Amino acid sequence: MPRHTWRQAIPLLIAAAALAQNPVPQAKTITWQAAQDEFRASNSTLQASEVSVDEARAEEITAYLRPNPDLGFGIDQLTPFTTNPYRPLSQTYAYWNISYLHERQHKRELRLLTAQQGTQIAISQKNDLERNLMFNLRDAFVRVLTQKAILALTKENLDYYDKLLKINTDRFDAGAIAHVDLQRLELQRVQYESDLATANVNLRTAKIDLLQLLQDRTPVDSFDVTEDFDFSDSVPGAEQVRQMALDARPDLKSAQQTLDQARTNYKLAVSNGSTDPTFGFDASHQPTPLNTYIGFSVDIPLRIFDRNQGEKARTNLDIGRSQKLLDASQIAVIHDVDSALATLESTLVLLRPYKDKYLKEAEDVRSTISYSYEHGAASLLDFLNAQQDYRTTKLAYLNLVGSYKSAANQLNMAVGREVIK
Repeated sequence: MPRHTWRQAIPLLIAAAALAQNPVPQAKTITWQAAQDEFRASNSTLQASEVSVDEARAEEITAYLRPNPDLGFGIDQLTPFTTNPYRPLSQTYAYWNISYLHERQHKRELRLLTAQQGTQIAISQKNDLERNLMFNLRDAFVRVLTQKAILALTKENLDYYDKLLKINTDRFDAGAIAHVDLQRLELQRVQYESDLATANVNLRTAKIDLLQLLQDRTPVDSFDVTEDFDFSDSVPGAEQVRQMALDARPDLKSAQQTLDQARTNYKLAVSNGSTDPTFGFDASHQPTPLNTYIGFSVDIPLRIFDRNQGEKARTNLDIGRSQKLLDASQIAVIHDVDSALATLESTLVLLRPYKDKYLKEAEDVRSTISYSYEHGAASLLDFLNAQQDYRTTKLAYLNLVGSYKSAANQLNMAVGREVIK
């Protein structure tokens, strides 16, 4: 092979080797459902809450254990100090006994019930943690969608303005406009370049935040999200949403379950105040003289002093405390729903005229003034103002759509499940 051919091939071989060692990462685009699935599979806080539920289930095993019986063994009547010290074991006999504590008043069943209720509380707390974490995830996802739409708008505005600038450059070359007007048009392009640079930074920042929540190591430039960036004009009724929240909110379920557990704990405290007898059985065998016996016994503690009265009082007070917390939780749920609905409806009030009227008017004005300016029927100031009005109107609309999706996310969090996607 000629020397110059080798010289041309060496850089290509080096580039191929570099690509082999550092392959270009594949692009990754996720939907909202895929983001949820990935978050549940990777989030350490959520996984730790799953362990808490497993720990609560393990406590159910401990709560339902039965008391172990007691086994005793002994030797009696050793006689080393009798008249015949050489036979100290002549009258010795061995005996053994076994005893068992019998728990009355359903203590074991009540312990199991309160442990099972503790497991249900742990599950509700895990679901409430997931509700709050999903709100943060959805908020980050919406910010990425919003910044994607704004970036697309800035690119569209810059492309549109470059086309107009090209037309006016041709007009200047033809002597149709003054040089100062062309310069002013070129200076106005800086605003569109600045918008594009800002949108790029904002989008990268939003993606970084989302990747951090997902604990995903995908490079920012290879990561993207996809979902319809629009709004729905239908909003469920207030009473319907309130009832859905009262039925679905995990923190409200946790408060109700805590009240149920407090009542069970009071029953258990009363049960623990009852007397538990201990049944015993013993037996012995004495070879000389031959004597074998068995016996039965019952030990009943005399509860002259009730040492459980403090626990009874505490658990009874805990019922009242849990009831007040449940009432406060119900009020908080209704407040959250009403506040989220008010925010959503106020956003829709602004969005409807934008979609039905203002967007089209801004586009029509921009097109009309641009055409008029190109044909000398409009001033440069009118042309620049029309471009600015379209840019401002479209940007305000996209930000309102993002606000709508954030308000929908707030409503979903207030209800405890997805009402609006």
